[in-house]
Amino acid sequence: MASGFFAILDDIAALMDDVAVASKIATKKTAGILGDDLAVNAEKATGFLSSRELPVLWAITKGSLLNKLIIVPVALLLSAFFPIAIKYILILGGCYLAYEGVEKIIEYLFHRKKEGHEVIEEEKEMSGEDAEKTKVKSAITTDFILSVEIVIIALSAVTGKPLTTQILTVSVVAFLATVGVYGIVALIVRMDDAGFKLIKVSNDKGFLSSIGHFLVKLLPVVIRVLAVVGTIALLLVSGGIFEHNIDYLHHFSPTLPAFLKQLGFGIVAGLVMVALITLVKKVIPAKSSH
Repeated sequence: MASGFFAILDDIAALMDDVAVASKIATKKTAGILGDDLAVNAEKATGFLSSRELPVLWAITKGSLLNKLIIVPVALLLSAFFPIAIKYILILGGCYLAYEGVEKIIEYLFHRKKEGHEVIEEEKEMSGEDAEKTKVKSAITTDFILSVEIVIIALSAVTGKPLTTQILTVSVVAFLATVGVYGIVALIVRMDDAGFKLIKVSNDKGFLSSIGHFLVKLLPVVIRVLAVVGTIALLLVSGGIFEHNIDYLHHFSPTLPAFLKQLGFGIVAGLVMVALITLVKKVIPAKSSH
């Protein structure tokens, strides 16, 4: 009886060792996409009132966890019974990310800066609560696409392993992705508050005060950088999805650096998606007016 019990413990220990090794490999493989995930979501989680930053971030984090709870079992089932579907799901997700990235660029380049009275009118039309819900929904949707990519990459690292190892490894990576990414995002968005507290504690004198002022001044710079990095990340992730899942694009111009190819694929796909969605938006109101 005792020997049977210890045999079970040995099996559990061996399984945990396998999961630890597989999780380490999967985490390394997903490191790039996790960096993109951080840049995109940090940019999306900023721009709120200080008192609303953490509640908004918590709402996005809960949405991210729910995304993982949906994606992990679905990905495992599709991988086992209908693996070809994963490729098409990834491509559709890539189209969404490309659209979002190009739309940001078009907005920045071609839409004139709004006058003060126009901004006030927009704020009247959309209350703070509505704007908050819209941004949270957008962040959770983008997180869903990025989470699919993370889970698929993690799953590819344990292909051929026992099912239990696959389930535990992918679950560990998915959990770490959420906690790690949104933990760092929380630190970023609260940077200015930490700075103000240091200034207050030090009575605006000495080394702590200098650090506080530095953190307060650094936050707007970080947000601007994240806006650029997050947009590039959207295009790179989408371009990477297309390159890895469409044979023609995978073999297209092999001498060209992967970074440039993926960025180019993302931009082209984004422009096509923007054109299609703009056309659909024009057609639907035209039909509804008749």
